[in-house]
Amino acid sequence: SDVYKRQINAEYGESTPSGKIVRVTGVHTPAENSPARSIFGKTVTVFIRGTNEMMLEEAKRSFDDALCVIRSIVKKRALIAGGAAPEVEIAIKLGKYSRQHAEGYQTFCMRSYADAFEVVPYTLAENAGLQPINIVTELRNCHAQGNVNFGVNVRRGCATDMVAEKVVQPLLVSVSAVKLATECVMMILKIDDVIPTRN
Repeated sequence: SDVYKRQINAEYGESTPSGKIVRVTGVHTPAENSPARSIFGKTVTVFIRGTNEMMLEEAKRSFDDALCVIRSIVKKRALIAGGAAPEVEIAIKLGKYSRQHAEGYQTFCMRSYADAFEVVPYTLAENAGLQPINIVTELRNCHAQGNVNFGVNVRRGCATDMVAEKVVQPLLVSVSAVKLATECVMMILKIDDVIPTRN
């Protein structure tokens, strides 16, 4: 409507490294019974600014990561503890299962699969400047005592309850990572021979 259009202000001439932009302000969501409600867009434009190209790319990457996290939560509405707590719990439970129920070569496969999960807390502790062997050992002890939400706390440099620290992550991220990594390993194991070719 004309009244709605008059509420919108346009400011011209704001300079950017790539030229000038038009800033539109005063856009409000129309009322429920307004005819403009049905055509009101549900999109947003984000201008990312930085002092140099590197800062700009880093800000863009962080913004993309945040959008991917929101997408994962919307797609599968479930959160799990962060700090590599799920990976440690899977490694312990899978290792226990391999010792008690698996037979033959399946035992070695399951143990190796379980050990691969411990790479996540090890790498997380190493990147945080901590002692990875000590951290992983502490995590295993905590999970063996039933503290399934304990993970690597990079701020305190020890293992703490990630849910209490409000460090969580979307379930879909961990499930997708495990699934893709497993499929990749299965594909590699199916290769019988490699035949080099020349162009």
